[in-house]
Amino acid sequence: MLTERQVLILESIIRFYTETGHPVGSKTLMNELSLPFSSATIRNEMSRLEELGFIEKTHSSSGRIPSVKGYRFYVDYLISPEQLPAQEVAKIRSAFGPRYHELDEIVSQSANILSELTNYTAILLGPKMQENKLTGFRLVPLSEHQAMAILVTDQAHVENRTFTIPPGMKLADLETIVKIFNDQLIGLPLTEVFKKINVEIPQILARHLHTDSDLFVDVFGNIITHTIRERFYVGGKMNLLNFSEFQDIEKFKSIYSLMDEGNNLRTLISRKSDGIHVKIGQELNNDLFSDFSLITATYQVVGHGEGMIALLGPTSMPYSKMLGLVDTFRNELADKVSDYYRFLEE
Repeated sequence: MLTERQVLILESIIRFYTETGHPVGSKTLMNELSLPFSSATIRNEMSRLEELGFIEKTHSSSGRIPSVKGYRFYVDYLISPEQLPAQEVAKIRSAFGPRYHELDEIVSQSANILSELTNYTAILLGPKMQENKLTGFRLVPLSEHQAMAILVTDQAHVENRTFTIPPGMKLADLETIVKIFNDQLIGLPLTEVFKKINVEIPQILARHLHTDSDLFVDVFGNIITHTIRERFYVGGKMNLLNFSEFQDIEKFKSIYSLMDEGNNLRTLISRKSDGIHVKIGQELNNDLFSDFSLITATYQVVGHGEGMIALLGPTSMPYSKMLGLVDTFRNELADKVSDYYRFLEE
């Protein structure tokens, strides 16, 4: 257990380092931060904090910097989300000002907005779409050999795929397929649609068609899979180069590439319970992120599930300010998405 004096010194070290990026020595704590202790006392307490693993030496300076353990203690026990000034809240609301026509557009633009507000990398995940209901399915002939399959959900989400019409298939066959799909699937949640398209629908099509219908089952199944998959939107990937710790170009390339892979992002950002969570350095379980911290927060959209916000920045980020900003941002985003759904229901 740390003493009150050790806590005060640790907090001062972290605050100074996150504000300046400079390692901290005993003279800095005594002279610039005006701690009411002698230089010798501060040195002794810093040595003890180092022994306990809360601070560590750097290779290029005699000062100390916070360790992951130190940051963890700081985030868990010494700070709370900073309340944003009214002008900052107004700035966020102004950024959300335009009316968007699709949910994906709202979420993707939000990633850009958050990255611009923080100069960090923002990763957003839209509300789950598994429970969206199928409201329409059409096959539109484009030529003698090509057609487009179009799917529409109750949340005005539209997906389409172009495919080659099998030889020998007639227009009447396409109309039969559309009728069967609509009779059997309209009004069902997309997860239920996906199950039926793989189990029941092939049997029904086989009874009504004399041509191979596997292609349509595959096309429709792929559209459903694409619709219900988790969609990650990344804003500010180049911001990773803003910090002196991350000038290793090869490391940057690896992280930049990782940001394009949904599976990697899913591992990095697992859905958690409500609230805001912080992972620091090695807690991210990936050596590439040993110098990073990740703030994640869920946002609730009543009646439409939840999404997630993540902010990736240096371990030396100003945690209190960033936690407050993410908290405000998620509430504003939830309001914007709710407005979108209300507009659809009008």
